[in-house]
Amino acid sequence: MEFKAPRGTSDHLPELKYNWNKIERIARETARSFGYNEITTPVFEQTGLFKRAVGEGTDVITKEMYNLTDLGGNEFTLRPEGTAPVCRAFVEHGMHNLPYPLRLFYIEPMFRHERPQSGRMRQHHQFGVEIFGDNSPEADAEIILVGLTYLKKLGIKNLRLRLNSIGNKNSREKFRKEFLDYFSTKKNDLPEIDKKKFDVNPIRILDSKEKITMDLISNSPKPIEFLDDESKKHWDKLLNIINKMIEQFNDVNLTIDHNLVRGLDYYSMTVFEIEPASRSEKSQASILSGGRYDNLISHIGGPDTPAAGFGSGIERIMISMNEGFFGVDGLPYLTIISLSSEAWTKTNILANRLREKNIVVVNSSANKSFKSQMRYANQIKSKFLMVVGENELNNDEIEIKELSSGIATKIKFNFEEIYSKLIENG
Repeated sequence: MEFKAPRGTSDHLPELKYNWNKIERIARETARSFGYNEITTPVFEQTGLFKRAVGEGTDVITKEMYNLTDLGGNEFTLRPEGTAPVCRAFVEHGMHNLPYPLRLFYIEPMFRHERPQSGRMRQHHQFGVEIFGDNSPEADAEIILVGLTYLKKLGIKNLRLRLNSIGNKNSREKFRKEFLDYFSTKKNDLPEIDKKKFDVNPIRILDSKEKITMDLISNSPKPIEFLDDESKKHWDKLLNIINKMIEQFNDVNLTIDHNLVRGLDYYSMTVFEIEPASRSEKSQASILSGGRYDNLISHIGGPDTPAAGFGSGIERIMISMNEGFFGVDGLPYLTIISLSSEAWTKTNILANRLREKNIVVVNSSANKSFKSQMRYANQIKSKFLMVVGENELNNDEIEIKELSSGIATKIKFNFEEIYSKLIENG
């Protein structure tokens, strides 16, 4: 029987893992530079958490979750998204007692049973940030700024920031009533996929990609038209901040999209998506998205706590990146070929000292032929090569060769000179 990775998952082989680690490192550095601290939550949670937080009528709940029942009959779900578990941890551990605003970030695997395609996997990975205890538009702007800074550090250019406000609970109720009235004679004209969405949560058809639905909603009421004074004040101030903020990003265009509502029920007020302005056939529309969710903490049993955040899929990010960004830094820096056991013993001591200085060193196996070891050094694309045998040990002198250029340099066989030469040509 031939075993393969489950459909919609992938192995991270060494050549990919180096690139992956670089993205994660930049994500962590970006989040920490804004004062966010990392949190990790279990890979599975009680099923009821996601039903309550995400919304029972969403696609995530109705057809995408991986559910399981343990031996005690308890129902659990593999984590389909990151915000609900972080909010559960916030409530469970009394984090509302910590100084506000509380800034957290995570880098975690997520699981959704959806049709696998480029950038959309059944096991995918997200970098996300959350800010708790701040209801200001400045907090929304900070979340967006963290996202744009992260993408800029990854070398992703020509971005479109789509932005909208869906209002607070009161203004959304007024909008919902008008929206239902508008569609009272049009519902039957909707495609089947949007009829189902409409029956569970009518507002979600606003971001439909079905042409018939898009035509029907072109003249429909929009959430922005029903903002109360509180929501309007928040929206106007956010727009003012964002318009000035994105001036530091020469390649970011702001689009006000009043059909943008996001696919999860917990959002309120600000919602946004960031996408490549010109997408390739492989790339997905949104590579980073989020918004405000002021009612979610109280909805799952915690105190009233304003909050905002975003999530960004690493698989989608990689598709949008220029391959040249990664370079070849992950390849072995120095390969040492030892021509005897005595040489290998001495070079092993040297190699460990170099590793302590963060030099990547491969000490080739001494029981292989010289030709085989040379071939191996080229196969692993080592940058430098050093051959050590009886002559080198007796003369206390070695030759370091840069494989790409073929240039060889003779120096003393001691740590200081070898290290200096590697750093000089690094």
